[in-house]
Amino acid sequence: MKASIILPTYNEKDNIVELIQAIFKAIPPTIDYEVVIVDDNSPDGTAEAVVRCFGNDPRLKLFVRVQDRGLASAIRYGIEHSSGEILLFMDTDFNHDPALLPQMISFLEFYDIIIGSRFVMSGGMEDRFRQYCSLVYNWGIRLLFGTPVHDNLSGFFAIYRNKLLSMDLNQIFYGYGDYFIRLLMVGHKRGYKMLEIPVFYRLRLHGHSKTQFISTFKKYSLALLTLRIKLWTGRMR
Repeated sequence: MKASIILPTYNEKDNIVELIQAIFKAIPPTIDYEVVIVDDNSPDGTAEAVVRCFGNDPRLKLFVRVQDRGLASAIRYGIEHSSGEILLFMDTDFNHDPALLPQMISFLEFYDIIIGSRFVMSGGMEDRFRQYCSLVYNWGIRLLFGTPVHDNLSGFFAIYRNKLLSMDLNQIFYGYGDYFIRLLMVGHKRGYKMLEIPVFYRLRLHGHSKTQFISTFKKYSLALLTLRIKLWTGRMR
């Protein structure tokens, strides 16, 4: 089966080339794959860096969006413009280790969703404050929804295309990283088998994080409240 690795980018010029090279190195030649980059017209020249370093490499698809912006919508765009039966999603700041991609692909033989998790054994974060805050927030999510997943904010995951497209993407892919909470809730409600494998988030080497703690906390909390209401009323399946 072919795998599509979807990378949403915005102002990642200093990371994207090294990340793509790491993905090329990590994926063995026995796996058919493509790397799909969806760039939201980064002013720092992210897309230009990809073209300059990789040209027309057949393993790459580069899309530059000049109107729509946003993490969740960029991921959906990547889904719609990819061709793999297996879909993998990761950040472009090296929080998500490309070396885990082959393992995630192989585990899909036995599970429906593979999640890179900071909160299973050997997982974690170099930023201890963020790790503590994320741990507490995930504990609240598990308490509120009864989900077995420890890291509902990861965004580093693999899933079969047909499993994902059977969901209502309009109900999931909007906003920022809160899309992943909705995706997991729908998967949990459908009885999807989920496996968490450990990941360790290191501090960003280049550029600046686009996640603002207070603003993100408010947005995620509102998203959780809305999701809880939709699940109660049967509007989320």
